[in-house]
Amino acid sequence: MAQTEKKGGLLRKSSASKKPLKEKVVLMYDEIFTTEDPSKCNPRFWEELFLMKVNLEYLEGKLEALDGEELMKIKDNMNCLFQHCIQALGEEHPIRVVNALQTLCALIRGVHQKNKSTSGFDIINMLVGFDKAELCMKNLMESLDSLLCAEGSESLKSLCLKLLLCLVTVTDNISQNTILEYVMINSIFEAILQILSSPLSRREHGYDAVVLLALLVNYRKYESVNPYIVKLSIVDDEATLNGMGLVIAQALSEYNRQYKDKEEEHQTGFFSALTNMVGSMFIADADEKISVQTNEAILLALYEAVHLNRNFITVLAQSHPEMGLMTTPISPIPTTPVTPLGTTPPSSDVISSAELPLDADVQTSNLLITFLKYSSIVMQDTKDEHRLHSGKLCLIILTCIAEDQYANAFLHDDNMNFRVNLHRMPMRHRKKAADKNLPCRPLVCAVLDLMVEFIVTHMMKEFPMDLYVRCIQIVHKLLCYQKKCRVRLHYTWRELWSALINLLKFLMSNETVLLAKHNIFTLALMVVNLFNMFITYGDTFLPTPSSYDELYYEIIRMHQNFDNLYSMVLRLSTNAGQWKEPASKVTHALINIRAIINHFNPKIESYAAVNHISQLSEDQVLEVVRSNYDTLTLKLQDGLDQYERYSEQHKEAAFFKELVRSISINVRRNLAFNTLSQELLLKEFSTIS
Repeated sequence: MAQTEKKGGLLRKSSASKKPLKEKVVLMYDEIFTTEDPSKCNPRFWEELFLMKVNLEYLEGKLEALDGEELMKIKDNMNCLFQHCIQALGEEHPIRVVNALQTLCALIRGVHQKNKSTSGFDIINMLVGFDKAELCMKNLMESLDSLLCAEGSESLKSLCLKLLLCLVTVTDNISQNTILEYVMINSIFEAILQILSSPLSRREHGYDAVVLLALLVNYRKYESVNPYIVKLSIVDDEATLNGMGLVIAQALSEYNRQYKDKEEEHQTGFFSALTNMVGSMFIADADEKISVQTNEAILLALYEAVHLNRNFITVLAQSHPEMGLMTTPISPIPTTPVTPLGTTPPSSDVISSAELPLDADVQTSNLLITFLKYSSIVMQDTKDEHRLHSGKLCLIILTCIAEDQYANAFLHDDNMNFRVNLHRMPMRHRKKAADKNLPCRPLVCAVLDLMVEFIVTHMMKEFPMDLYVRCIQIVHKLLCYQKKCRVRLHYTWRELWSALINLLKFLMSNETVLLAKHNIFTLALMVVNLFNMFITYGDTFLPTPSSYDELYYEIIRMHQNFDNLYSMVLRLSTNAGQWKEPASKVTHALINIRAIINHFNPKIESYAAVNHISQLSEDQVLEVVRSNYDTLTLKLQDGLDQYERYSEQHKEAAFFKELVRSISINVRRNLAFNTLSQELLLKEFSTIS
């Protein structure tokens, strides 16, 4: 018997037979693409169509091959196909439902591809017809809602979510996707919550559900009342919120694990050996090769949850075993997209108390720790656009957390100590810290470490000014909480002070280059005011009196940097240029720092002269400081512990619009043909009763 080959919907015998044979489903598609009603000659046409295995490639290709006029000629048949797909979703036979769902995917994508330049209303007309659109879309959404909430097949639920993701991401700018008006009116919000609250459904579909929710929340969010925003903001069910947190935590944890694996693989490779041989001069280039694709979609979901729902803040601190140390329970493989590294949806739940008992030797973790580790990786390299966006979103999320009273309470809680191993950028002048030497500390220490790490490692020509501003703002907000609640945090404040002074030094050294692109005085003022915060209120939140003494020691030791800064801003504030006003603000802000320097420096010089010491030790300088506080006069500066609260709509709308566009394109790209494959589904529904 001659073998049969299959390609593009054609069946061809590999013998001498020249004329290829078409699959029956392809012949039926061809009938739909005529102006005649295909059911006229065959009353059972639609019934038979949904028993045939869908040929997605042929159907979408056929739609793409038509021009606008040709498509309009077969509009009635397109409408008929769409309506029969919706009817088939209510069938008892799962094979029909599967085929209907996949046909809908092909139809929606095909018609949109063909009509990129036309309005959303024309696309709705082409798919369902204006006169029937409201009823058809209502029936479609109700059917999808029923399938998602039913006890039935997990594969069907997966396909429903794929269809919804296809529907949402079919345009780059989701706010221009008019079909989503029907998704707003006929909400599937409760179905998404049900998936997230059920361990089994969450394990299979949590990733797709969370990404879908994040996208729906961003539909015309600034232009009209989005019901998904309203509903997400008031969710208070613990199981649902925890479920959402677990999905996000595992996706971020998976990214962290992949990065760590690549890092280890990289370090043991040939390049590492070469680096050891020739020294560390190529270390930065070596690190750039460790690349794992960032996952903005799951990060957006975390942002929306933190920003919109105050109850979600509690989820950040929910303890569970360290995900990287757990043995993953065996579970069925879900029908999820084949995505790049870092975007692969988790295949199993992070927590199941029956399977994962807490072990005294296993480091406990939580969503916030996982997120901080993720941030420490993506914020290392901001030259890449995706990482820059990810880094910015990480800092926006941390800004929201730093403003929240409850979040601050657990961040600063002495009874909640964790060992947080942040990733640090390889640098020539410092050794890599040993993981085992990390102390257990309140979580706010890890946040401050992350901010210090960013400040130290991003002083470069392509200066990420926006990220630096956000970084300093986060530190300021944490200090405001500490001052307000008189929290005496045992932290290595010297590292922060040193990083801030080096940042000022960098700004001065690169004044000409940076001023061509940025108003560096905004950042300089923020840094100087952080020091003013420590000087004015440090006695209320620094851990010990000696910490306050050390602050003065650092200012005196590094006085040349403050003197140079004062000279620079004085020069620019006395010239009638564009920087006069911002520079003069820095001049005024430096008043107390200069008072400290001018008060203590003569005392130190006098002490050295009297005692015939050429170089004073730190202890000797501290002794001079302690004995001369009484005669120091400082001015009280207003507003140091005040800040402007984060506002998305007024300042970040353009960023989120671009971010959501990027996510939409990425999600659509990952909904490739192979992810809508029927193989698993047909095995599951191998018999039709």
